[in-house]
Amino acid sequence: MELSSNSSWNFQGKEDAKKASACTIRSYLNTLNENINRSDTRTVIPLSHGDPSGFPSFRTTKVSEDALVDALQSGKYNGYAPNSTVLQARRSIAEFLSRDYPYELSLYDVHVTAGAKQAIEVLITALAVPGANILLPRPGYPTYEALSTFSRLEVRYYNLLSEQDWEVDIDGLEALADDRTVAMVFINPGNPCGNVYKREHLKKIAETAKRLGMLVISDEAYGHLVFGSSSFVAMGVFGEIVPILTIGSISKRWMVPGWRVGWIVMCDRNGILQKHGVVESIKSCLEISADPSTLTMGAITRILDETPEDFYSNTINLLRKAAGICYAGLTEIPCFTPYKPQGSMFLMAKLNMSLLEGIDNDIEFCTKLAREESVIVLPGEALGLKNWVRVTFAVEISALEEGLGRIKAFCSRNSKQQ
Repeated sequence: MELSSNSSWNFQGKEDAKKASACTIRSYLNTLNENINRSDTRTVIPLSHGDPSGFPSFRTTKVSEDALVDALQSGKYNGYAPNSTVLQARRSIAEFLSRDYPYELSLYDVHVTAGAKQAIEVLITALAVPGANILLPRPGYPTYEALSTFSRLEVRYYNLLSEQDWEVDIDGLEALADDRTVAMVFINPGNPCGNVYKREHLKKIAETAKRLGMLVISDEAYGHLVFGSSSFVAMGVFGEIVPILTIGSISKRWMVPGWRVGWIVMCDRNGILQKHGVVESIKSCLEISADPSTLTMGAITRILDETPEDFYSNTINLLRKAAGICYAGLTEIPCFTPYKPQGSMFLMAKLNMSLLEGIDNDIEFCTKLAREESVIVLPGEALGLKNWVRVTFAVEISALEEGLGRIKAFCSRNSKQQ
């Protein structure tokens, strides 16, 4: 049957999806990678995203590998996840995380997700009621913005104060909130800033959220990856003050982002989330979502219980050394003002555009750096902070040093002071 040229169709692409995808780190990195000079025979150095798993120094522990292999060879975890496997995974995560809390978590406080990103998606979907808004940090992790945009949840941005170790601007946050503000999000240890919040500041955040009548989403994907003067404090210790939804995963601390297991923890000692239907909403969203990898859930108990302490300490020592090299190296380059990280895998550095010739903003800087030096760093625009860059130091030390050398040469070559 031949169709006429003026046939009409009843479908079209969703504009919200296009708008949301433009917010993602992947979108920016795809553009930067397209600008790599393919005739440059040097290795591309990825100082742009937090996945060190491909570097030998950051390989996961043998216990984790053995646990996954044993789960595979057992033949028990090749199908859809049976309820017993899910419950055991929830129980193991609850027991492991309870070490950070003044109370014991129950398996019913924990829901397993396919990584931290699905946990974010579930929470945003569960909270996106008509007319609601959510408060996100600036700079921040753009997945929250992308998923909020897709779910038509209004986004309002509060600032992190660079000169105060990236603390939350409490006054600014309060000015943004209204009776339709359902939640605030913060990330600790910080992505992209590398900050680690002190207990006193976390308590102040909890008290502010209670006063404003909103819940707190605490993104702790980089939990315990700290190497500065501040220790990691789980936000859930303040679950008696305000309802807290904590996000975590095995991706970063165990260096296995491809294994796709994360969690949502409900830290709500007063049952407020249950009373207001949030627990049921989260459960419903999980019911219609894909399950985490059955294979990884089959291995999770051993991964959490048997990982040796020296694996954690070796990771911290490596990150501390790499962070120091990265900070010192960028400090030596006149157009950079880096902010010293205390945790996670990143630091933020401010660009002084007045010192650069023919480069007007962070996007142009990162694009030209990729093209001329085959080094990828993330423009601050992707994170809500123009004319800054985010640099990851979670790479092989030799690659980091070479990358810093290339950045220094690039800045020298493009300096107005030549």
